[in-house]
Amino acid sequence: MPARTGKQYIEGLRERAPNLYMSGKKVKDPTREPGLEGGVRTLARLYDLQHDPAVGEEMTYESPTTGDQVGLSFLTPRTHEDLERRHRMMRNWARITCGMMGRTPDFLNVSLMSMAAAGEYFGRNRPEFEKNIQAYYEMVREKDLVLTHTLVNFQRNRSGAATDPAAALDDSVDVALSVVKETDAGIVVNGARLLATLPIADEIAVYPARSHRLPTGAPGRTSFAFAIPCDAPGLKFQCRETFDLQRSSFDHPLGSRFEEMDALAFFDNVLVPWERVFLLGDVDMCNNMSLNTHQYLHSGHQVVTKNVVKCEFILGLANLMVKTLGSSEMPQVLDLMAELIENLEITKALLRAAEVDAELDEWGVMCPGDMQLMVARQSFIRMYPRMGEILHLLGSSSLMALPTEADFEGPIAEDLTRYLETDFASAKDRVRLFRLAWDTCCSAFGSRQILYERFFQGDRARNVVLMNSRYDKEPMSRWVQEFLDQE
Repeated sequence: MPARTGKQYIEGLRERAPNLYMSGKKVKDPTREPGLEGGVRTLARLYDLQHDPAVGEEMTYESPTTGDQVGLSFLTPRTHEDLERRHRMMRNWARITCGMMGRTPDFLNVSLMSMAAAGEYFGRNRPEFEKNIQAYYEMVREKDLVLTHTLVNFQRNRSGAATDPAAALDDSVDVALSVVKETDAGIVVNGARLLATLPIADEIAVYPARSHRLPTGAPGRTSFAFAIPCDAPGLKFQCRETFDLQRSSFDHPLGSRFEEMDALAFFDNVLVPWERVFLLGDVDMCNNMSLNTHQYLHSGHQVVTKNVVKCEFILGLANLMVKTLGSSEMPQVLDLMAELIENLEITKALLRAAEVDAELDEWGVMCPGDMQLMVARQSFIRMYPRMGEILHLLGSSSLMALPTEADFEGPIAEDLTRYLETDFASAKDRVRLFRLAWDTCCSAFGSRQILYERFFQGDRARNVVLMNSRYDKEPMSRWVQEFLDQE
């Protein structure tokens, strides 16, 4: 079938609703559930964009299997031009969400593509696993499904970090999601994982995280990769408290639209059919899957593309804030605005460099540059919390003096209109803008964004270890030594 519409996504979610639990009850219909329906509607907008005549050709490509138009995030890039096409598609989706939804479907689509292209890697574990991962990728592509994923086991103790910053990222096998038995039909898994963002999905992929490793000597029953439907018997998602407070888009412009939700995933003796298993029983293969398939490069390409859009949004918001307050020429404001510009241009430059320096890997896939993406993601860990702080400094008391939309129809509306206007904006326009700023950096939704970006890029201590171990510093050292050795 061709690329789905928003209506088809909603109908599919309604027909096979994931087993979601929220606020002490089971969610009957996520497409109508208060606190979830706003995110569902936004995902539907993303799918509708695939059929928008204005940008449709940037969103889809011809399926090599059926000839139908399918989502371009599934494209296996073979050239630099392919990467640029995929970049444009991902940017179009990111602009719909202002960069505020980190787990739009393209994130896992590009990951799944890279895993399927490296199918031979999975076949080294068991020959049938190569066919499994490739068939699953084609099925998701042709049905245009939404995937969530969960990568990390729960941990009982992080004290190892006191002596070794990377040790805390070894998963505790005693509480790890595990295979409890193998049957003719498949494997049966029991346990829990975190964190499944975007549980308003059709399927869930379960595979090892690049930043968390199963410790050496871990039992094979804890090492696997697979995917199953979100409505699979025994699979339950415990959602956190929603940050969509069911307020108008005037009062909560981001939370009302972009609540993608985060959930814990509980597997109560869940059967995973053999055709859905991609790795099993090999700790080293699981730990090295992301690096060897280059999955992290393609997901990183999507992430940094989204981060550029998010930087653009923050800069545009900050510029409107200072123009509305008439503070745009103040020296301290210029300094803060310059920092936002630097963040944007650095992230753009790293993304562009990663695309320009892209190379074909051993699987024949064009992969964006490793170190450029790593630096971009590592930098964003510090950039985004600071961008929230800059909005605090630019907005000051205007981030607190925020009547609601209803107040402008209330008994003192005339006073609000008179006293909250500035020389550059009406009272209502000023409040609308600063409610957006509040939802970006102060509300529960905004605080979750800062927490998400602080940790989503990976643990900084672990990233530092990876960067130092993989960056070739020796050519520079030899050059300096040669200079020292000159007579």
